[in-house]
Amino acid sequence: MVASSIPALRYDWTAEEVLDLLQQPLMDLVHRAQTIHRQFNPPNQIQLATLLSVKTGGCSEDCAYCPQSAHYRTTVEPQPIHPVEVVLAAAERAKAAGASRFCMGWAWREIRDGKAFDQMLEMVRGVRSLGMEACVTAGMLTDTQAEKLAAAGLTAYNHNLDTSPEFYGQIITTRTYGDRLQTLERVRQAGISVCCGGIIGMGEGLSDRARMLSILASLNPHPESVPINALVAVAGTALEAQPPIDPLELVRMCAAARIAMPRARVRLSAGRSQLSREAQVLCFLAGANSIFYGDTLLTTGNPAEERDRQLLADIGAEPLVSCLETTPKNSVKK
Repeated sequence: MVASSIPALRYDWTAEEVLDLLQQPLMDLVHRAQTIHRQFNPPNQIQLATLLSVKTGGCSEDCAYCPQSAHYRTTVEPQPIHPVEVVLAAAERAKAAGASRFCMGWAWREIRDGKAFDQMLEMVRGVRSLGMEACVTAGMLTDTQAEKLAAAGLTAYNHNLDTSPEFYGQIITTRTYGDRLQTLERVRQAGISVCCGGIIGMGEGLSDRARMLSILASLNPHPESVPINALVAVAGTALEAQPPIDPLELVRMCAAARIAMPRARVRLSAGRSQLSREAQVLCFLAGANSIFYGDTLLTTGNPAEERDRQLLADIGAEPLVSCLETTPKNSVKK
């Protein structure tokens, strides 16, 4: 394929354009997404990423979907922060099982300086020393904290937008949409790659999904990682009564994300345990090229590792093993 046939990256996607994508006939949409996927990514490689909850429960945020929020009564009990050696042992097990990215989560509104942050830096250094990508999700952070994480070798920082600005207030009231965008800017300015996506099935409309994707696709550069989550309705949370989504809606989101952000790793994330093998394969055809790998995703269930290995083998896919380098600070576009 000649270089001139590869489409240029765009950073001016409108919500109306993305909404049009989401409403296209599914076969046409998936074909377009797979064509673009193959132009920018290895066609049969899927990254395996393992996610560990380092600090569980007791979060001061009121995210309507989250069983770790202190605002709701769920079966998730607050747990102390895992010691560094426990986290690094988990990373070693994840690598031995085939994961190339190790993600660590802290149930915080914002990162707290002191011993816990120093331990976070040690964990990041330890994961990178294993030859794995290291990702952290721990809420908001300061410029200084972002710079220290970059110096420790952090590959990516996860901070999801969750939904559109218009629907956001019905899901979260303890942090503004502007706070989230400011966190992403701090991460980018520190030279750390951005991991940012959202959740569908929370009661939002199709226009809300389109708006969220258009905001992500307007970031320059695009997020290197875009998690697409389906709500896991947990008893005790504000969204416990939400019905599960049609899996084809998740396929459409993966396809639209792939078309709008061709180089991103589109991560099929929460809610995957509710999908059949066939629905997951459709998501891969639509451009998803990463899954969270391991029996638990923070505090909710995830398909068993053996099941995932068998699925990849059955479709002729293989794990993506190369590490993503952090974005050099001087390459950040203003």
